[in-house]
Amino acid sequence: MTNVYREQQQYPNLLVFIYSLGPILITVCHVGALLVLVTGLSWQALCWGFILYWIRMLSITGIYHRLIIHKSYQAPVMVKWLGSLIACSAGQIGPSWWKGHHLQGHHNRSDTPEDSHSPNSPYRSMKGFFWSQFGWHVFGNLLPDSLPADTESDRVMKIIDRLHAVPLILLGAISYGIGGLEFLGAFFLSTTILFHGVALVNSLAHIVGEQPFVSNDNSRNNWFVAFATLGEGWHNLHHAAQWSARHGYTIRDGKIVCLPDPTYWFIKLLEKFNLASNIKLPTEKYLLAIANKKFS
Repeated sequence: MTNVYREQQQYPNLLVFIYSLGPILITVCHVGALLVLVTGLSWQALCWGFILYWIRMLSITGIYHRLIIHKSYQAPVMVKWLGSLIACSAGQIGPSWWKGHHLQGHHNRSDTPEDSHSPNSPYRSMKGFFWSQFGWHVFGNLLPDSLPADTESDRVMKIIDRLHAVPLILLGAISYGIGGLEFLGAFFLSTTILFHGVALVNSLAHIVGEQPFVSNDNSRNNWFVAFATLGEGWHNLHHAAQWSARHGYTIRDGKIVCLPDPTYWFIKLLEKFNLASNIKLPTEKYLLAIANKKFS
């Protein structure tokens, strides 16, 4: 595939290698998921994979995405550090890489030819979907334009970012230690499904669904993606108000309606334990102001 993105900054060879481990390890997980065809999945192994999926998904949606990247609420550094370690165990690379790629490669260029993982540009239809779902991660430009200053200035976050492969490998080893090849297969399968669950926000939620808010791109509210990603699938509102801690909003008959958003519920739970503060939410007036006219 042709590289369609503008030239990136020069990274040290060691850092290029460190970030390249991301797609390599995810590919290993895809192949490793085939283990379940040999070992089968007991109820115990199935529950293990289920738990790993939702906990790691929550670390990506609630910590990586809404806290570290969009700063939709504030939290103690220990929440950021622990959440980032768990997110790294999902094989989603580190917090500096995630933030740099997500803001520079996606939000700042959403659905343009320079969007790092749009299903609508430069490719469309099924080719665009597969490019957005996983092609860009393997064949595209894996490196963000630059690394964000705030995460890079936090020494612990920087270390977590550079050692992003370690939590994933350790979790695989723990899975094997608990239940042998069967639990290892469940770990691989859970990680693979998780990878594609997160990717659906970039792909399917830019193709299918409603657009109750004006966002100047193809982001959409998609209930299936919202279920798979603990509320991230209410993607149209997110692009219309990136700073909102709650993504679950839509408009029906000219009125604002709240949609199920488990990640937001998690943030509110953190607040009850004094682990979250300054939670940013749009007012009803603001939401109506950015409403798509056909919904208002």
